[in-house]
Amino acid sequence: MGPNRSGATGLQTRIIALLPRLRRFCEGLAGSPHDGDDLMQATVERALGRAHLFDEDTRLDSWMYRIAQNLHIDRGRSLKRRGTSVDLEHAEELTGDDGRAITEARSDLAAAQRVLQALPEDQRATFLLVVVEGLSYREAAEAMEVQIGTVMSRIARARQRIAEELAPLRRQEAAR
Repeated sequence: MGPNRSGATGLQTRIIALLPRLRRFCEGLAGSPHDGDDLMQATVERALGRAHLFDEDTRLDSWMYRIAQNLHIDRGRSLKRRGTSVDLEHAEELTGDDGRAITEARSDLAAAQRVLQALPEDQRATFLLVVVEGLSYREAAEAMEVQIGTVMSRIARARQRIAEELAPLRRQEAAR
C-alpha cells in the first residue's frame, strides 16, 4: 500500500472538497437537479476509476469539469439515437395546463434557466464555468482545452443571446 494508495486518498479528499462546485456545474449542464446529480456521480466514478491518469500539474477542477462535460455530451448523443421514452402511467401528465408550471414559466429565474439550457453546448459549459463557477478565462480555457480567445468569444455570444432572449421579459416588467 505504497505511494499510490496515499496519492489516491489525497485525490479522493480533493474531489470531495470539489463536490459542491462540481454539483452546481453538472446541474447547469444537465438542466435539472436530478440529472445533475446523476451526471456528478458518473463524473466522480469516472475520475476515481481513472485516478492513475490524473496529472498533478493539471488543476483538479479543470479535469473534473472536462470529464463532466464529455459525459454530458456522450449522454446527449445517446439520447438522440434512442429518443425519449415515457412510462405509460405518466403519459397523462404530459398534456393539459399545470398551474405550477405556468407560474414557474413566468418567473425571471425560469426564463433565465430556459435561455441557459437553449444555448449551444459549448457556450453553456463555458458560461457556467466563468459566470457561475467563477473561473478566469484562462482557467476555463484550460478546463475545456481551448484557446482563451475561444472562451472569450463563447462568453460574448452567450451573454448576447441571453440578453436578446430576456429583453421581451424585461420590457413586459417595465410596462407593469
